[in-house]
Amino acid sequence: MDLRFGDSKPTDEERAAVDALLGPPESAWEGADDRNDTDLRWARGGREARERRDLLLPGLHALNDRVGWISEGGLDYLCRRLTVPPAEGYGVATFYAMFAVKPRPATVVHVCTDLACAARGSAQVCAELERDVGPAGSAGSGAVWQPSPCLGLCERAPAALAIRAGEAPRAAVVAPATAEAVADAASAPHEAAAEPPAVAAVPQAGADGLVLLRRVGVVDPGSLDDYRAHGGYAALRRAFALGPAGVIREVTEAGLVGRGGAAFPTGRKWSATAQQPDHPHYLVCNADESEPGTFKDRVLMEGDPYALVEAMTVAGYATGAHRGYLYLRGEYPRALRRLRTAIDRARARGFLGEDVMGQGFAFDIEIRRGAGAYICGEETAIFNSIEGRRGEPRSKPPFPVEKGLFGKPTAVNNVETLVNVLPILIEGAQAYARTGTGTSTGTKLFCVSGTVARPGVYELPFGATLRELLELAGPPETLRAVLLGGAAGGFVRPDELDVPLTFEGTRAAGTTLGSGVVLVLDEGVELPRILLRIAEFFRDESCGQCVPCRVGTVRQEEALHRLKDRTGAAAAGDIALLREVGQAMRDASICGLGQTAWNAVESAIDRLGAFK
Repeated sequence: MDLRFGDSKPTDEERAAVDALLGPPESAWEGADDRNDTDLRWARGGREARERRDLLLPGLHALNDRVGWISEGGLDYLCRRLTVPPAEGYGVATFYAMFAVKPRPATVVHVCTDLACAARGSAQVCAELERDVGPAGSAGSGAVWQPSPCLGLCERAPAALAIRAGEAPRAAVVAPATAEAVADAASAPHEAAAEPPAVAAVPQAGADGLVLLRRVGVVDPGSLDDYRAHGGYAALRRAFALGPAGVIREVTEAGLVGRGGAAFPTGRKWSATAQQPDHPHYLVCNADESEPGTFKDRVLMEGDPYALVEAMTVAGYATGAHRGYLYLRGEYPRALRRLRTAIDRARARGFLGEDVMGQGFAFDIEIRRGAGAYICGEETAIFNSIEGRRGEPRSKPPFPVEKGLFGKPTAVNNVETLVNVLPILIEGAQAYARTGTGTSTGTKLFCVSGTVARPGVYELPFGATLRELLELAGPPETLRAVLLGGAAGGFVRPDELDVPLTFEGTRAAGTTLGSGVVLVLDEGVELPRILLRIAEFFRDESCGQCVPCRVGTVRQEEALHRLKDRTGAAAAGDIALLREVGQAMRDASICGLGQTAWNAVESAIDRLGAFK
């Protein structure tokens, strides 16, 4: 290990931010100002420091939150404290879009330009900001604004997020956003208008048949007692009565599959993890929903946070894990506050900790914030990110159930999947499986955005048709297409709306259900520019680890730039190139990002006749 530290020194603010996380340094090697300990040829306590490398990402957050950017001196000090080579620390810091390693103002405003916001006028907001404030990235009046990928606020598009660094960092959501409102939030984030409650994103609130959303808008998200009064922790009590094997049996018989898009049977994943002889086991909740158009997990975490805490505890009990990591995307400040409160209060009341509910089972949850990297939604990239490395996917096998987080057996599930476990235990597997279809059981959350009258999160039984969902949301008079599954999904034509919303139904129709994104586009939307935005997104979000994805996403974007004003014979050559590049990415990329980066473009060409 080559520890080559520079001569740059941390400021007092940077030192205080790191020390608040790691505690005061114990030696001059770690950066203590101790003139009696001047021999720096040996790193004392290096082994212990290296075992804390997983605190690198929280340390980078601490610096960025306090100062607004990460200086060379601050990064060197953090790396010295953790015995991490500064070159590796720099590689991690520059991997994430929310961090900066060059000076910038304390306030940064992220203006979403992704699919749902583009359909709702984000381009006009950016144009007005350029006119009134200045070009993106230019500092003025103590703030800077920049275009951003999806912020997970699609039901209120167009959206912006203002973040102000300081001893007490502040964040303000502006949605729907106007240039004037964004400028106001940049100058005073603490004075921004309060966000609407989470239930505002649930047009079905109060309707019969809701399962996962039934408590959103009903319970006080900050009150553990209110959660318990509405059935909270009944599922965990039943889990203790059934035992770990009984919980896994119920989940398996219910037919629950992953709701993130892969649809892997949850019971099989839990069983494989529980049976591993290597210990400790870990549980990871993937709350980094960065797929453009996805915001269902955010609504659950903001409106019913204790449900996720309870569900993670059940999953930990079933898989033999005593620690759970909740990997939360960095653009969700309200969800972060709600979950911190829920975890702290659950721990104080004995629902987390060394003896959960007096049952002799130890389990606790730690939140780890992401920092703006779509690839960290991939299960093995999450492991690298938590461990303090670049969030690059790992080759499989070995699979996470064998060697996952810290090289130990790990179960990874997203928020919606975990919360489904609660009704399974309360109702029983057979009752749960009666909803939906034979192979897609239960209900599904759909994130409807774009040009509809009532955007939001909808909950329907598996098997309902796309037409039924759009009737609830209020479709446009002139429907051009529907994008299912987000940027990694596929388009559906107006004459295909009777496709059943199941994993197998959408697959048979030549598209995908994915994580539940339903982006509705009317005739006023310029399809070539939507496709170009998808290509730009994958180019930016590719981790660069494998050549097919790193090069292919760039070539795809280049071809779409040429195609945006071409049709017919003039487009034939670039379309042929797109097909060749897309197939290479699909066949040879390491992970799902490269394997699906061509999906939406291919479906637009083949199903919608783009560029004809």
